Amino acid sequence: MAKTTPLTTRERLHALLHELNFKGMARVLDAELDRAEHDAVPVAEVVQRLLAEQASFQRERALVNRIARAHLPWQWTIDTFPFKQQPGVNKAQILGLAGLDFVRRAENLVLIGATGTGKTGIALGLLRQACVNGWRGRFYNAQSLLDELYASLADRSTTRLLTALSRTQPLCIDELGYLNLRSEQVNAFFRLMDQRYGRVSTIITTNLDYPAWYALFDNKPLVDALLDRLQHHCITIRIDGPSLRASTAGDASAAPASSPQPKRAHTPEPEAQ
Repeated sequence: MAKTTPLTTRERLHALLHELNFKGMARVLDAELDRAEHDAVPVAEVVQRLLAEQASFQRERALVNRIARAHLPWQWTIDTFPFKQQPGVNKAQILGLAGLDFVRRAENLVLIGATGTGKTGIALGLLRQACVNGWRGRFYNAQSLLDELYASLADRSTTRLLTALSRTQPLCIDELGYLNLRSEQVNAFFRLMDQRYGRVSTIITTNLDYPAWYALFDNKPLVDALLDRLQHHCITIRIDGPSLRASTAGDASAAPASSPQPKRAHTPEPEAQ
């Protein structure tokens, strides 16, 4: 009968790390043990370095998951926005927003401007920055969101959907403009904004200034109530500039994506999760 070769200490350590799913520690274990043996590193320092690597690995994975769940259609960032090609945007103001104080204060942000002026690029950049800093945001095309709300009426999952969306921080609603709306969608959208009011931030891009919302939703009392809540704690940016799509220098969609670092260290409040 063949003898079983005993496992070495390192092999046992790797087996334990695999069992515990400590992939961060596993990927540097051999290097850290070699370093400890060569430089006589204290045991406490070895443990600290292994745990730090595991924590870093978990943060990286958490960020990847947050960005995936945000459903960002393009990997734009604030750093890739072509400020030089859009004189209608105040660069200092947008960089200030990237500090995310408006998210911490649960304020809303509404970007109003014609097609192609960079509204979506700014919104996506801010949403991505929020994900980088620990929040669990979500991007929606406005029509897709309203269609999903309408579909939830059929299987009576509206309450569950609204509860989930009312906690999303921040929620980005893109292209709130010329939509095909049913009265049920309008009512569900108002319920969503009412539940989010004062609790979490909503970012909206639209080509319609506020007075035109009355024609869009075709319900004056509801729009009065909606705008009252939306604008109570809100930053409104009107972009009066050229279409970036028409620029020979390119637009936000042509800018290469980068991997931004957090503007500042931040631990989100529980309700921001």
